[in-house]
Amino acid sequence: MTEYKRYFLLLLCTFAFACKQNNVLRIMPVQDFFKSQDKVGYRVSPDGKNLSYLKLEGKNQNLYIEDIVTGKDKKITRLKEKNISFYFWVSNNDLIYYKDIEASPSESDIFIINKEGKNERQLTNNEKSKIRVLDDQLIDDKYLLVSSNKRDSTVFDVYRLNVRNGAMEMAARNPGNITNWMTDAEGKLRLATSSDGVNETVLYRENEGQSFRPLITNNFKTTFRPVAFAHNQPNIIYAISDVNRDKSALVEVDCNTGRELKVLYGNDSINITDAQYSRKKQRLSFVVFETWKKEKHYLDDSAKALYTKLDQLLPKTETRIMDRDKAETTFLVRTFTDRNPGSYYLYFSETGKLRKLSDFNSAINEEEMCEMKPISFQSRDGLTIHGYLTLPLNIKAENLPVVVLPHDGPVGRNLWGYNPEVQFLANRGYAVFQVNYRGSTGYGKNFMAAGFKQWGCKIQGDINDGVKWLISKKIADPKRIAIYGTGFGGQIALTGLYSSKTTYACAASNSGVINLFTYLKSVPPYLKPSLQMFYEIIGNPLTDVDKMRQSSPLFQVDKINAPVFITQNIKDPNINSGETIQFVKNLQKRNINVTYLEVEGDTFRGKNEENRQQYYTALEQFLEANLKKK
Repeated sequence: MTEYKRYFLLLLCTFAFACKQNNVLRIMPVQDFFKSQDKVGYRVSPDGKNLSYLKLEGKNQNLYIEDIVTGKDKKITRLKEKNISFYFWVSNNDLIYYKDIEASPSESDIFIINKEGKNERQLTNNEKSKIRVLDDQLIDDKYLLVSSNKRDSTVFDVYRLNVRNGAMEMAARNPGNITNWMTDAEGKLRLATSSDGVNETVLYRENEGQSFRPLITNNFKTTFRPVAFAHNQPNIIYAISDVNRDKSALVEVDCNTGRELKVLYGNDSINITDAQYSRKKQRLSFVVFETWKKEKHYLDDSAKALYTKLDQLLPKTETRIMDRDKAETTFLVRTFTDRNPGSYYLYFSETGKLRKLSDFNSAINEEEMCEMKPISFQSRDGLTIHGYLTLPLNIKAENLPVVVLPHDGPVGRNLWGYNPEVQFLANRGYAVFQVNYRGSTGYGKNFMAAGFKQWGCKIQGDINDGVKWLISKKIADPKRIAIYGTGFGGQIALTGLYSSKTTYACAASNSGVINLFTYLKSVPPYLKPSLQMFYEIIGNPLTDVDKMRQSSPLFQVDKINAPVFITQNIKDPNINSGETIQFVKNLQKRNINVTYLEVEGDTFRGKNEENRQQYYTALEQFLEANLKKK
């Protein structure tokens, strides 16, 4: 090391120590927040002897296998132009992977390779169609159940894919209205869901020799999601359901009658969002429900004991089991908090030992990150709206510049946990305000339905009411509030500039929806059976024309008078590049200050670090210029 480098490092250390001693916020480099992981996609082999993962090598990812006992690893793929988008173990010796192009993910080129990196074979080559694996267990030691729209781009049939030679034979032909298929614990195709666009029917058959028959029909606003078949009771299923209730519960249903037999867990105050079933133990392990963060209710003592042990070994952090071996003795564990992106571990239940694999982002120091606190307020029409507020470190929560960060849609929600975008903004001194506006999931079906066809209307009102609440608490400086979002969050951001003209100093949109009509036209062929559902949620382009135009920023240029930041992912199929460019030009004609940026791929989750660096640096400069204290 040269004397210059030693001196530079000494200066850095001295500065960092001084910042800590004086509670000065250290402005971290942009790239530290959005680093690509060197190793991702960890999985455990069925026999628990090997660990697999994807390793980043330049702009490419390749598949590696590590012997868990010896620690020796081996690269088994050598991809250059395409990346692996998804893979899994199909036996103790073989893995199946999808070779993909980020800009146009087809999920159609499927390969099989053994753990030594030998005997690689291409199973499918249908770049214009999609293939989904329905069940990752092999049938008769060679067949994999997959669904594909290769026969008809608008529907998915079910095929038996022979992993030895790539041959596909049809197992179930889609009559045209099936939107989902489901297997039982033995890999037999027993359930399906049909849709007429608005109403959904769950179909059931006792065995594969029978025809499907209707089990239960509901409007799409109602949730009925099968989880598993009960062991030794082939006609009983467990499902997450809000049939005849507002909040989802875990229930037991008789498939012969379609009748709900009992509620296994649920009540009027919590919303069940997931349930875990153990194939090895052949029983339910736990349910997941959402309050301000995800929580578990255990249905099995051994599952409770497992997570209790993990909590002892990994205190003050959230733990999630991401994968396990077939014997359920070797577990892949992910940890995180709101201030720490977390780490990956292997846990061996027979010895009670942990082995750390890697950090999600080693550049992040938890002490420099900010708390994500749950908040709630009342909307103008009396709804309780929940969300999160992240305040910058070591700054008094008074008269702060604020970035309002609405989530993407048309459904979805913000969740408690580590969010690099939120921490990046908070590190720059902004309070970050995330609102789960009406239409968000996790608060019951009535709350979700309250947001249908309310883009630019009551949804916008919820966001604005939240800002008023922040101002009333004297947290926000009313003259220094920005609004920024991605996708439908971008639509909310841009709409905010003309629906509430004096609220926001500026708006930023990342691949935002600027034309609701174009968004509906971009619905891919295989989602056409659900098009009527999109009309119910977003708006009908034939009967809701005026309302949809009012909520489409493209047609409201003359009402926008504040600075705008626009980023367009030129590979996004939901975005019309020509419309976005025209939108920018029309704003510029009115002398609106516009920052326009084109990127290739997803700026947040994509593999291109240069994209992310360019994007977030430009966003930082835009916010700094428009939220300066005057």
